[in-house]
Amino acid sequence: MSASTKRKYRPETELVQAGILRSPFGETSEALFLTQGYVYDSSTSAEKRFKNEEPGYQYSRFANPTVHMFEQRMAALEGAQAARATATGMAAVTTALMGQVRAGDHVVASKALFGSCLYVVEEHLPRYGVASTLIDGTDLGQWRKAVRPNTKTFFLESPTNPALEVIDIKSVAEIAHAAGATLVVDNVFSTPLFQKPLTLGADCVVYSATKHIDGQGRCLGGVVLGSEKFIQDHIHTLIRQTGPSLSPFNAWVLLKGLETLAVRVRRQTDTAAAVAVALAEHPKVAPGRPDHPQAEIVRRQMTGGSTLVAFEIKGGKAAAFRFQDALKLIRISNNLGDAKSLITHPATTTHQRLTPAARAELGISDGLVRLSCGLEHPDDIMDDVMTALKAA
Repeated sequence: MSASTKRKYRPETELVQAGILRSPFGETSEALFLTQGYVYDSSTSAEKRFKNEEPGYQYSRFANPTVHMFEQRMAALEGAQAARATATGMAAVTTALMGQVRAGDHVVASKALFGSCLYVVEEHLPRYGVASTLIDGTDLGQWRKAVRPNTKTFFLESPTNPALEVIDIKSVAEIAHAAGATLVVDNVFSTPLFQKPLTLGADCVVYSATKHIDGQGRCLGGVVLGSEKFIQDHIHTLIRQTGPSLSPFNAWVLLKGLETLAVRVRRQTDTAAAVAVALAEHPKVAPGRPDHPQAEIVRRQMTGGSTLVAFEIKGGKAAAFRFQDALKLIRISNNLGDAKSLITHPATTTHQRLTPAARAELGISDGLVRLSCGLEHPDDIMDDVMTALKAA
């Protein structure tokens, strides 16, 4: 029996102990069940299993013991009643949105989204008769104004990708619920350690487990979390019937990643904070606000910062490219949350399909770069950044 079923433990303990299902062999590490299907003791047993009259597994597209352990551990960490794992983070986002809507419905979303999330909201959903409205997520008035009688759900990231804006989740949830809509929050950048959207009123939380949860560049994965009713009404059947399921092997890798999540993320966040302080006074970095406009929201809804730093290099794309190409330790990649430090130029990668005007509206200038701090020594990361800035 999992330790987490006996009493409520702190996050670090849940990350190691929650959701464990031991086989009769009594293994210490979680077992990896690489199987497509399952056998039954009798024809009657098979019939009962498919009618949900008997507990047990039927097919690994529906459920798998290793995947179930990952789902249970994530639910314990998030404080959710239920979770369903998916093959990728974008499968989690797409399932969370499409599972709720039908032709004729309407979705409101923050403009500040990962490029693929924007695609789902702006282009994919409308193909099926689901209208969408994109707004400035930091402006509560725009959320209220965007509501229609057929609005079914709100969707946001906070902090946002890549400019790290912070949205008031509690207030947005209240607006959504007053309109009879739900709120889905992509919580990737803050991780489940530093922000709990469900306690702030969100109905659903999604993660790309590819990022911090794996955290070591090994595999893809995603997860959708919420109440048992939300998962059963909107998520479970869609995943079962359409098949964006997480593989047992990837689930096992992600379980191992969760064991070190707290240690990794806190170290990476401390490094990111040190880098941000050093960059604030650098002459080649465009200055930010002396007082962050959302500092009060951060204090209310987050218990920690982020492993990421976004900053603008003076001189636009050419200067940003010179900076990135001069880095020796930090590698150019569009990923984040890895044990290795990674740098991204959003205007030419993750958000390149947007028009220049749309990027400007989101604060994605040609000089903006997004640094994901890894587990290297903080001084080595700092030295690499400061040396490379000389080439910008």
